[in-house]
Amino acid sequence: MPTDQPYTAAPTRICLVAHFAFGALSGRPGHIGGVERQTSLMARWLAARGHHVTLITWDEGQPDGVVVDGVRVLKVCARDEGLPGLRFLHPRWTSLVQALSRADADVYYQNCGEYVTGQVALWCRSRGKPFTYSVASDPDCDPALPLMKTRRERTLYRYGVKHADRIVVQTHHQAQLLRDGFGVPATVIPMPCPDHDLGPLPVPVASDRRFGRVLWIGRICAVKRPDRLLETAARCPDLQFDLVGPPEEGEYAQDIVRRAALLPNVTVHGPASRETVPAFYRGASCLLCTSDIEGFPNTFLEAWSHGVPVVSTIDPDRIIAARGLGAAVTDGDFATPLRALTAHSPDWIDMGRRARVYYEANHTVDAVMRQFERLFVDAARRRVTARAA
Repeated sequence: MPTDQPYTAAPTRICLVAHFAFGALSGRPGHIGGVERQTSLMARWLAARGHHVTLITWDEGQPDGVVVDGVRVLKVCARDEGLPGLRFLHPRWTSLVQALSRADADVYYQNCGEYVTGQVALWCRSRGKPFTYSVASDPDCDPALPLMKTRRERTLYRYGVKHADRIVVQTHHQAQLLRDGFGVPATVIPMPCPDHDLGPLPVPVASDRRFGRVLWIGRICAVKRPDRLLETAARCPDLQFDLVGPPEEGEYAQDIVRRAALLPNVTVHGPASRETVPAFYRGASCLLCTSDIEGFPNTFLEAWSHGVPVVSTIDPDRIIAARGLGAAVTDGDFATPLRALTAHSPDWIDMGRRARVYYEANHTVDAVMRQFERLFVDAARRRVTARAA
């Protein structure tokens, strides 16, 4: 947490809307993805800086208004509350409106493209409150909105994008997509990686057990294409693969787990707690990303913070290729770069050092959150100035 003086002498009232984030904030089990980790991290950081922070989440049995690490948590309804077909309006939308009003914030923030983006934008517009929306993934910048299945969701989301006072994106590529597809500007702010006790990078030796080990970590689901990992493992019996993450419901994920268990060089670990995740990075010579679609994966930041290169189908703003932080795969051949990046060599050592330097310069919590803080405080000040005029 930050230890220096707050950015503004007058604390700002900031409301963050993240329905699934209570588990990430409180440490309870539940759905905790990159968005939830980032939002809970932001909430704690801003509260530690002296701002009045409210987080709006689902009702997961917590007391309404409970304070966690200086963050007040207001709850909407439970996720499964209400009648199917009607619960979208009541109690989901009605309880969100009530929570937004009770938050009484100077500025409101929501991360991740969904119908909630439009709901928060509508409420803020009707109350004259500034609304900041943060893009989580490239498909949310595509006007076709390929991952949004209903017209209602697409309509509300488009409204939210069009009427957000500020939009934050993770990459210049996302900013360009928004300009071309929606005609709106965006501010590029990289996402943070939770700080941990890094220390100096260890000097690896050729006999280190990490060499020859490949880490794949994330949700086991179709969009992340772990089937590519299995195909590569079958082609590379000389390498060991660690498959870490929770399987989604459905036949695809079940089939992946079944097939992985049959491969002698693949170890299926299942879900991992945040406390155990660093050990996987320290035990790997590289991280493998096989996804079709991503924004800027948290796993990249975690790997680079440990000096671990990345082999990936996704290369945000081409930084992997341009900065030498691993290998970008464009031809489907994972075996060649994996063999190169799982061997002890001067190139591997240099790549790990570059990865750590890049992480420390761009993705530490303080480096990123100061930019968000400035955005929020600016938005609140502009509103006060406009009202006074």
